[in-house]
Amino acid sequence: MNGMNGFGEMNGFANHPALDDVDFGEPKGISMKSFDAFPKTKPTYLQRSRTGSAWTLLLIVASISLLVTETRRWFTGTVTHSFAVEKGVSHTMQMNVDIVVAMQCHDIHINVQDAAGDLILAAEMLHRDPTNWDRWGKLKHVHKLESGADADEYTRGEEEDVHDYIGAARRGKRKFAKTPKVRGQPDACRLWGSIEENKVQGDFHITARGHGYMEFGLHLEHNQFNFSHIINELSFGPFYPSLVNPLDSTRATTDKHFYKFQYYTSIVPTIYTTEPHHLKLSPHSDADPYAAVNPKHTIWTNQYAVTEQSHVVSETSVPGIFVKYDIEPILLLVSEESGGFLALLVRLVNVVSGVLVAGTWCWQFSDWALETWNQKGRERLGFLGTRDEKLV
Repeated sequence: MNGMNGFGEMNGFANHPALDDVDFGEPKGISMKSFDAFPKTKPTYLQRSRTGSAWTLLLIVASISLLVTETRRWFTGTVTHSFAVEKGVSHTMQMNVDIVVAMQCHDIHINVQDAAGDLILAAEMLHRDPTNWDRWGKLKHVHKLESGADADEYTRGEEEDVHDYIGAARRGKRKFAKTPKVRGQPDACRLWGSIEENKVQGDFHITARGHGYMEFGLHLEHNQFNFSHIINELSFGPFYPSLVNPLDSTRATTDKHFYKFQYYTSIVPTIYTTEPHHLKLSPHSDADPYAAVNPKHTIWTNQYAVTEQSHVVSETSVPGIFVKYDIEPILLLVSEESGGFLALLVRLVNVVSGVLVAGTWCWQFSDWALETWNQKGRERLGFLGTRDEKLV
């Protein structure tokens, strides 16, 4: 007792009379804890979770992955498609052709005939280069278009990246590739170039000399017919070599002399733009889309769907390669735009909030299920650990 009294006097405890439990509680008056917006729960009220760490790690990974996905989607933008009546004033259309036919150049006749009755001498506009068939047929990117199949790049459901599309159109020179050097005797002919034609329905065809047209003295023997061909390029409108069209790099072969290859194309004028706020198309709009958008961020081209129907014909018919095209009276606007930065922040907050709420529900359910399972396991055991044992 004397020792305790001496210790109290030494540390000054005896100088503070009437001390009780209140003096050891939270300080009275204004303190920093009074500004705490998130009051803490007492440790005695806390209960450790069995699966909390695993769920926490899972929620962190899910939140980060969704944040990255939403941010990338915001940078990429949203692609929308709008249709309207074609209002651009244009009387002509450019057709770009690059076809290799397994016949000699002087045995081929090329022509274009449209619905207006005009006969365009395509042979005067296109270049003819003798070449070797094997130099083209062994290319890896050349594929075969099955008979009776539809090749529609737009209706396949592929999502266009407008930035990449515009970049591919602007990249590189708008020139056709050079013809490879001839090795030995040429056995094929490459037809390439651009044709200016009327913007109406028409027919581009390649036939043998002396067949289909009255050409005296230019008749070709039937055993020399071979309309096997490779289409390197077939597009309408401005020539963009980097843009892929449905018939590009397609091969069609036959061992029959009298064979007719037929391609039916449906052309849709198309605008790709990354500035859709300058152009709002509607079916009843009188705006001219060709003057409403910035040419630096916009390209004007044509998409087309194609159906191929080829078959053997009799000797009274005209064999050859026929491309029939029809222009649809609609305009397709493919636009890409990104929302504002504030919209991105709102979406990120919503994503994280949704993950946390859903994760909390899943964690509580899993923790409850695990606790229930353990409790039932303990009830099945006796006091000494024997199963189904009753206390007496």
